[in-house]
Amino acid sequence: MGDTGPTGPVMDRDEVDRALARLGAEHEAVETSLLALQDHAGRRLLEGAELTGVTAVRWSAAEASITLLWAYFDAYTGALRTAREIRSRRRWSSREDLAELTELLRGEAVTVAGSTAAAANAANAATPDGGPGRLSERYSLAALVDRMNQLYATSLDMVVAADAVWSALPARIDLLAAELQRTRKLAHSVGVRPGEHPSGDDLERITRTLTRLREQVVSDPLAFWRPAEGSSAPGGGRPDTTVYDREARALEEVRREIDAVLAVRQDAEQRIVRLRDVLSRADRTLAEARTARGEVLAKIAATEVPVVGGPPIVLQEQLAAAAEYRRHAQWHRLSPLLESLEEKAEDELLRARESLTAVTAPLAVRAELRGRLDAYKAKMARLGHAGDPELNEKYEKARRMLWSAPCDLRVAEQAVLRYQHAAADVLGSARRVPEQGGPVDRTEPGA
Repeated sequence: MGDTGPTGPVMDRDEVDRALARLGAEHEAVETSLLALQDHAGRRLLEGAELTGVTAVRWSAAEASITLLWAYFDAYTGALRTAREIRSRRRWSSREDLAELTELLRGEAVTVAGSTAAAANAANAATPDGGPGRLSERYSLAALVDRMNQLYATSLDMVVAADAVWSALPARIDLLAAELQRTRKLAHSVGVRPGEHPSGDDLERITRTLTRLREQVVSDPLAFWRPAEGSSAPGGGRPDTTVYDREARALEEVRREIDAVLAVRQDAEQRIVRLRDVLSRADRTLAEARTARGEVLAKIAATEVPVVGGPPIVLQEQLAAAAEYRRHAQWHRLSPLLESLEEKAEDELLRARESLTAVTAPLAVRAELRGRLDAYKAKMARLGHAGDPELNEKYEKARRMLWSAPCDLRVAEQAVLRYQHAAADVLGSARRVPEQGGPVDRTEPGA
């Protein structure tokens, strides 16, 4: 057709039929989407909830948008119905019918009720073009579909985001709260209470935080929604579980602490018995060291003997306190005390053993000198020099020093060395002047 109008060339019958088929399919798709949005669980929850914060603001705008969507859809439906009626008047549409259809299908022939558009624009603070709200709006069918798609996407995004948060967080918070209650009961049974143990204070804080978190999630779910970067799809994002995850970790740490206290309750008696044994061994070792010190001072002259300390009175007092904690089931106090006592008791036993070793060192030196002297004497006798008068004299002198009290270790050591040198000289002379035809003795003194 060569005729033209305000909307351009008048459409022919085939173009009209194709346009009506396309618009009919779009109408069906929009209706399906609107009905799905109307029945969406998130939307129903939003309608019945007492909302606060950003969710209250966005839901107010979304409600107006949904109302406007239905108004647009009704106008779209009416325009499509009118176009179908015009097309159905006659099998072969007249030029006037085609001109009217062209204006209806391509021109801005759809008017939205002024009151509905104004209310929706007031809720959204501005019209789509950013200007002040108008009392009425005119659209072409194509522009109206685009506008409905925009409103639907923003409304669905808000509904899906709120529903995703409500589906994810409250149930998880409730499960964590149930675990928290079980942990609190267990903590109370082992003496972990607020004001008496840090973990008891942590449990109170976690309880308050979870209660507040659940209230906030229920009333303002969008405050806990993190949109996905670069995503334009409705509902693109994820619930923000930062606070929940932090409290879950804190509860797990408290549970580990309580498990440690429970372990203390189960083996407290055995640990206290072991501690008593370790401290008793330390006391006996120190007593032995004190006795040995007296012996060393009496038997060894001209030597410094370290002073031996007394038993650890503080550790004994702490051990008595541990027994009291166990008797009164104060496991939270007993746990750190036992750990500290076990380390200190082992250190105390090591100190006692070191004291005994240090005190008895002069006796060990004397015993070593005695052994060396007798070993050389036996060797010389085996080699046939038992009757050597000079050797016997040096031996007796060294022996008197080592077996007399108090013994001067420095003088006694020199006497032993003189005997060793004399023995070496005797053996060396025997090798230098062997008997006629006899073998040469090549045995070394220390062999």
